[in-house]
Amino acid sequence: MKDTNDRYFIIYKPRNMVSQFVSSHKVKLLGDLDYTFPEGIHAVGRLDNNSEGLLLLTTNKKVTRLLFESGVPHKRRYLVKVRHLVTKETIEQLRTGVSIRIKGGGDYITAPCEASIVENPGIFLPANDEMNDYGTHDWILITITEGKFRQVRKMVAAVKHQCKRLIRVSIEDMTLQNLQPGEVKEINEKDFFEKLKIMNH
Repeated sequence: MKDTNDRYFIIYKPRNMVSQFVSSHKVKLLGDLDYTFPEGIHAVGRLDNNSEGLLLLTTNKKVTRLLFESGVPHKRRYLVKVRHLVTKETIEQLRTGVSIRIKGGGDYITAPCEASIVENPGIFLPANDEMNDYGTHDWILITITEGKFRQVRKMVAAVKHQCKRLIRVSIEDMTLQNLQPGEVKEINEKDFFEKLKIMNH
């Protein structure tokens, strides 16, 4: 593994924060987190403003290409809270692929993925999380290898459920590691590449 001066971080991106350091809009930014990041830091991939969970940050400009633009698919796992109870038939629909509308206006059939109902979402949630478990709802776990714009939300909508909460809990073997929303953890280079199953060329 090459010894570089690049640095690697994971954060639990809270809701109502964009996955960037600069914006022309009046929004909460990654730089608002209580942490002094090194120069040249950027987010790898992104989470919507109202989504939360695992976000990777690094000064290594190659990581985005290695992780999201290589020919090798990488698993991203999301915990999703949906309104109303979910049936086995709905889970099967998600697993086999659903039709979503993508940027540019076309219809797209999602690739087969992993999906299951979660009996105990607390094992994935941060400590002291206020689940706000009123109203009829279910929690599902969806693992995808593609990342169309707002894909998981659109998949849930395609099976007639409203997404109430969306948390990315892992990318490959990289997990949130008990971080609280807004917390930052530096990861050493070797662990970073091994857990994400990418090669540091």
